[in-house]
Amino acid sequence: MIAVEGRPILTAAEMRAAEIAAMTADVTVDTLMARAGGAVATAVRRLAAGGPVLVLCGPGNNGGDGYIAAARLKAAGVPVRVAASAAPGSDAFRTAAAGWDGPVEALGDVAPAPVLVDALFGTGLSRPIDDAVATRLRDLAAAARLTIAVDLPSGVSTDDGAVLSLPPVFDVVLALGAVKPAHVLQPAARYARSVRLLDIGVAMDSDAAVLDRPSLPTPGPDAQKYTRGMVAVVAGSMAGAAELASVAAMRAGAGYVLLLGKTAGPPHALVRKPLDAKTIGDTRIGALLVGPGLGRDDEARAKLDLAFASGRLMVIDGDALHLVDPARIAARAPGAILTPHGGEFDALFGKSDADKIARTRDAARRSGAVVVFKGADTVIASPTGRVCVAGGTSDWLSTAGTGDVLAGTIAATRASGMTPFDAACAGVWLHGEAARRAGPAFIADDLADALTAARASL
Repeated sequence: MIAVEGRPILTAAEMRAAEIAAMTADVTVDTLMARAGGAVATAVRRLAAGGPVLVLCGPGNNGGDGYIAAARLKAAGVPVRVAASAAPGSDAFRTAAAGWDGPVEALGDVAPAPVLVDALFGTGLSRPIDDAVATRLRDLAAAARLTIAVDLPSGVSTDDGAVLSLPPVFDVVLALGAVKPAHVLQPAARYARSVRLLDIGVAMDSDAAVLDRPSLPTPGPDAQKYTRGMVAVVAGSMAGAAELASVAAMRAGAGYVLLLGKTAGPPHALVRKPLDAKTIGDTRIGALLVGPGLGRDDEARAKLDLAFASGRLMVIDGDALHLVDPARIAARAPGAILTPHGGEFDALFGKSDADKIARTRDAARRSGAVVVFKGADTVIASPTGRVCVAGGTSDWLSTAGTGDVLAGTIAATRASGMTPFDAACAGVWLHGEAARRAGPAFIADDLADALTAARASL
C-alpha cells in the first residue's frame, strides 16, 4: 500500500486509456484484473489481521477484482465469504468468478463479518445504485469492525466527487493503479478515512496530482531579510484581516513584512508604512498581497489600482476578487496567484456544473494566473493546466480569518522566489499542516502562530 501524496490523479477515461496502453499479447484484461485482485488480497490480509472477511461483489470489473481477492485470501488461509449483488457481467468477470471455489451468497441474506470488503461498484459509476443494495451495504458496514472499499466507495461518481447513492464511511479505500478525483474531491472524499494506492503494473501519467509535502528554500549563511523574501500587504477597511495575513507571512518564513495603510499595534517585527505609489513600488518587494479586508468602495478600488500599477508580483484575495475581472488580471498582473473561496470564485468566474478541477483549470487559463480554489478540497491550477489537489484538511479551518492566513502564507512562499504554482502548493500545504498542529477549535490567530512549527517541520 502506497501513500497517495504526490501521486497522479486520473479520471475514469484516463485510467481506461492507461490500461489499454499497457495491454500487449501477454498483458490482457484478465491479467490486469488478476493483478488488481491480488493486490487487494495482499492489502486486505494485512489489514484484517486474521479476522474473518466478507467480500461483496458487484456485476462489473470491480466485482471481478473482489472474486480474485477472495480466492487469494482463501488460499492464504484467511476465513472469507463472498456475497454478490448480481451475476458476472463480462467475460473477464466470469473468468475471475470461476477462480472462486466457495459458495456465493445473496447480498440480501448474507450475515455480517468483522471485516467488510466493498467490491460492488468502482470506477465509472454514472447513476445511483439500487436502494436495497445501498441500504444493505450500509447495514453490513455498520456491523463490521473494519471496512475496506476496492477502488472507490460504492455510490460515488469517479470524476466529480458527487455522491450518487449514500455509502458508508470506509476505514480504508484501496485505489487501484491511480488516485481518482473522487478520492480527493468533496463530497465523495469524506467517505474514506484513509486512501492507499495499490500498484497494478500500469504506467500512470497526468498533469493532476495529490498535494505533496513541499521542498522549501532555507536561509543560507549569507541570507538577510531581503533575500529571505519581502512581502507587502495592503491594509483595507478591516485592518485585522491584513494584520493576520502579515503575521502569517512572517511565520511562514518571509524575512521582511511591510503592512501598508493606517494600522497600529504589535507585533513589533511588522513594519508599518503609509500606502503610496513610492512605497508600494519598492523593487525589493517579492510579493504584494491585496484583498484581505480591503473593502469594495471607491477607496478600495483606488488601493487596488495602486497595486496593479506597482508592477509587483501579486497575490489577490478576498474583496479584491470582487473588484477585478479575469481579463484585467491577465493583462495587468502576470504571474499572479488568486485565492478565492466558493463565493469569490463564482463572482469572478461565474457558476458552472463542471467539476472543481475542471472549473479551476478553466479559471487559471482565463486569468493567466495560478488559481487556488479554496475549500475542504482545495484545488490549485496553473494556466498551463497543471493541477494539485489538497484533500483531508482540518474541518476546524471553517472559522473567520483562516483564508487571510492562507493568503499571507502564499505571499511568503512566493516572495522566497518560488514559481507561482509551486508557491501556491507550498502555501496550501503549510496552511494545512499548521491547522493539524493547532488542533481543534483554534482561531485564525492560533493558526498563524502554528505556521512557525509547520515551517520548521520541513
